Amino acid sequence: MKQETVNLKALGVPEEELFSLVTHSDVESEKITAPRYSYWQSVFRVFFKKKINLIVLGLLAVIILFAFVYPMLIEYDRFANLTDATAKHLTPTAAMAKFGSSIHWILGAGASGEPTFDAVWVGSKISISLALTCALINMTIGILLGAVWGFSKKVDVIMMEVYNIVANVPYILLISVLVMILSASFWTMVFALTVTGWIGVAYFIRTQVIIIRDREYNLASRCLGTPITRIALRNILPFMTSVIVTLAATEIPSYISYEVFLAYIGIGLSDMSLGKLISEAQSAMMTNGWQFEFWSPVVVASTVAVVLYVVGQNLGDASDPRTHM
Repeated sequence: MKQETVNLKALGVPEEELFSLVTHSDVESEKITAPRYSYWQSVFRVFFKKKINLIVLGLLAVIILFAFVYPMLIEYDRFANLTDATAKHLTPTAAMAKFGSSIHWILGAGASGEPTFDAVWVGSKISISLALTCALINMTIGILLGAVWGFSKKVDVIMMEVYNIVANVPYILLISVLVMILSASFWTMVFALTVTGWIGVAYFIRTQVIIIRDREYNLASRCLGTPITRIALRNILPFMTSVIVTLAATEIPSYISYEVFLAYIGIGLSDMSLGKLISEAQSAMMTNGWQFEFWSPVVVASTVAVVLYVVGQNLGDASDPRTHM
């Protein structure tokens, strides 16, 4: 094959446009060209990649909207129809026939003539608030103490004795005794669920810290005289974000379960929580036409617990840097 030589001068193209001088810079040569990495941006990118997370997150938004916003928009009076015998234990169809087509009566009427739909969401607000408050207290104390516990051998000796004593006392028994001794109010329940609830979180964090405390960068920090608390809070906890989120996903629904169980056996909150509604509607479960009074709070409590767990678990998986590849 014959190649032809092209005369660039004949084309009238200046040499400046054909060639450029390449300069060397020591500063530029040290720069590493790589895409900018944002941890939380990568977390949400992985999280929202799954369509099921969008569905569950939307369901969680609806639950929060009805639990915290809806009660503020209505005037709920449980005993407003107490003297009206015809307003009690009504099916959704009968309730709408008596009071008119309204969202308030789509689940029928309860034992006091109150709209079951309104009662369920007022109770949900109390139960979810209790769970979030207990989780915030136990997770905060447990994470901070567990980080120091796992890194300091002196603290480990003391805390292991405390853990061995407290962990052998049945948790549900301790909660029941405290609620029976004290008045069954919201803050009493918070105290009962958090007085020893943090010890399990702290022990779990301690175990995770022990796994990574002797890595090279932590040993180097100790050799340089860095305080233990600073190493625990700066070098260790940031690497445990996914573990902490996953732990929170199991903690929050568990407090709703405790509240429902205690109310079901008769020692729960005095306020109209989901557990209180389920407890008072036990007889309605076996009565034909009254089942909505029992199953409505049961379904809502179960849905809230499952949704919070699924969202937390999937967010915990997305928080693992190994899923960001």
